[in-house]
Parts: sequence; structure tokens; C-alpha cells
Amino acid sequence: MSSVAVVKKNREFDPSTFLATIGEGRKTLTLGKKERIFTQGNAADAVFYIQKGKVRLTVVSKTGREATIAILSEGDFFGEGSLAGQVLRMGSAAAMTDCQLLRIEKKAMMSALHREHTFSDMFVAYLLARNIRYEEDLVDQLFNSSEKRLARVLLMLAHFGKEGVPETVIPKISQETLAEMVGTTRSRVSFFMNRFRKLGFIHYNGGLQVHSSLLNIVLHD
Repeated sequence: MSSVAVVKKNREFDPSTFLATIGEGRKTLTLGKKERIFTQGNAADAVFYIQKGKVRLTVVSKTGREATIAILSEGDFFGEGSLAGQVLRMGSAAAMTDCQLLRIEKKAMMSALHREHTFSDMFVAYLLARNIRYEEDLVDQLFNSSEKRLARVLLMLAHFGKEGVPETVIPKISQETLAEMVGTTRSRVSFFMNRFRKLGFIHYNGGLQVHSSLLNIVLHD
């Protein structure tokens, strides 16, 4: 099969539909905003797939400091460390909005990956893309200013750069959470958000709306 045919097949494959038909070992979960999905230190025994809503992943240090690792949305997986021998959860997951998830037990997920090659290819591609994202986050944290990091976080939350139409309205997210993701203080986030608003990069209208012109902050040297 040609590479073009493989890409086309992967695009036509619907993981949500497939996962809903794998039988035993999967369960649909409906969660309300801020409801906990799992906690750091819990047994790592399942993978989750987001059908609807947004999920926040966090980790707490030994000194009690909490950091936001990622904010995931529809079509994303999380908890995949269980497939690689992770015994306990390295972080926590909670619903940022009302969510509908598929919880797939480790054994059922492994069986599905071995049985359906298209699903396996899509899942590996997803993990590789997320690994690249984490590397970009690290570079961003090491070399860019807090203003650029905040702009990048807002653009990612609005899905700029992903396939499909960007989500210009971001679900409510506190400045404390943004500060954790950026690695700065709440006061600095407040300062930059006010600056972005005055420049017309963002505005508030029933939610935080992000304009593509915010890319100017990220791209400016």
C-alpha cells in the first residue's frame, strides 16, 4: 500500500467508533467540571480517550508544588504510561469542562492495538506527535521569555496549527493555571494578558477569544 493510501486510510479511520466496539474492558465515563479522573500514585491500569471536553494533566512535587503538564481535548489519549510498564500514575488528571471519556483497561487496549493495525499506526503517530510537543515545551521553557511562552500556550489552547478550524474561544481557565503552565507568576500573566488585550490579540466576549495575530508575539525575535 502506498504512503498516500496509508494516510488516507488513517484519516478515514474513526478511533472513537472502533474503541466503542471493543467489548469487555471499556467503559464510558461522564464527568462534571473539576471532577477527578485519577490521582498521582493511583494504580496505572487503563488508558483514557477523550470523546468530549477538556482534561488537565498535573503533577505535584515532593515539596507540594503543582505544575500543569498539558491540557488535552477531544480526540486525545492519556494514561498511556500503563502500556509501558508504569505501575503507578506519575501525575493526576481532572476534567476542566464537562467530559465524556472512554476508559479502556490495559489488557483490552493492548489487544485492540495488536488486532487493528490501522488503530495501532494512528496511536503510535499520536504518541510521537505528543513527544515532539513535550520537546517543544522544554525548549520553549528553556529559551523563550515568559511573554512568548504565554502566547504559545494560548495559541495551543485555541488549537492553532492543528487540522480543522481553530477554537478561538477558550473554556474558562484561571490565570493561576496559566502561570503554572508558563512557569511564571500570576501577576506577570495578568500583565501580559492585559497587554495582549490592548494590542487586539485577545478579547473577552463570553469567554477568552484568541486572534491569530497573537502569532506575532511568538515569531517576533
